[in-house]
Amino acid sequence: MRGNPGLETIRAAIGLAQRAPSVHNSQPWRWHFDGGELDLYADPARHLTATDPEQRALVLSCGAVLHHLRVALAALGWATEVEHLPDPADPNHLATLRLSRKRARGTDFGLTAAMVHRRSDRRRFAYGEVPQRYIRTASDYATRFGAAVHTVPETMRPQLGKLIRTAAERHADDALYQVELAAWSGRRGTSDGVPARNVTAVRTDDQLPCRSFADPVLIDIARSHDDAEWLVVSTGRDDRRAQLQAGESLSALLLAATDLGLATCIQTEPLGVPDLREEIRFGLCEGRFPQAMVRAGWVRSSAAPLPETPRRGTDEVFARTPH
Repeated sequence: MRGNPGLETIRAAIGLAQRAPSVHNSQPWRWHFDGGELDLYADPARHLTATDPEQRALVLSCGAVLHHLRVALAALGWATEVEHLPDPADPNHLATLRLSRKRARGTDFGLTAAMVHRRSDRRRFAYGEVPQRYIRTASDYATRFGAAVHTVPETMRPQLGKLIRTAAERHADDALYQVELAAWSGRRGTSDGVPARNVTAVRTDDQLPCRSFADPVLIDIARSHDDAEWLVVSTGRDDRRAQLQAGESLSALLLAATDLGLATCIQTEPLGVPDLREEIRFGLCEGRFPQAMVRAGWVRSSAAPLPETPRRGTDEVFARTPH
């Protein structure tokens, strides 16, 4: 049944969706609501030009918040019909959502709870491999939104590790990248960016190291190797629509994994370097375009809970369009 949700319902859903991951926690999106339809726009003022020169990660981030919003609305009793890229004249107008009444299900509440509990955990994972049934469950849910999910086989990890290190070396010599990284990480007391308290120092002896951020203060007590499972989200095309849908699939993968009790962390650094991304495309994805990588695994029982990553307030990303 069609209907128009109240403004407070929309605000509540956007408040929950603000927990979506984004490149360097830049939160590069805006929402407009006219009382009937809800519109998602990219915010080009938050484009990280050195980290993400082609805006691919920006659009991916917007896809993640789009899926988060759909989950939140479902838990509040609203189904969403999404039109991707509704205005060819405005590439920043990424989606229009039309809402109708529905009965919330248990899975809607579970995924919404996962939004609240999910953190980007950059610490080493432990307790062995993740059961493949967990990977299949999370991947199957993610693929409903338009992207595929590949598991990185053990035999390919040395090559992927080499590409991750190559990307880090190139970025270390890139002055513009380093300035941008310093501006968006090592944060304290802000509503965006990567907080110092959520970042560990990079362990160069890891087979697949994480991205380096400024001023890391999170302590990782693990001394053994990392038991993380690595997954790649890919698409058959590489246009704006495909990147947006990949962001939806990425969000679905993260929330499903969290609902299963897994810790996760997005990895994208080598995907921002065109020739390295091409190597990953043909070496791991059978010619499909890699859009994001995800580490998944078990958190050690002795590990302290991660603090929540700050987010901008609803009023900073939302506007009610007057009739």
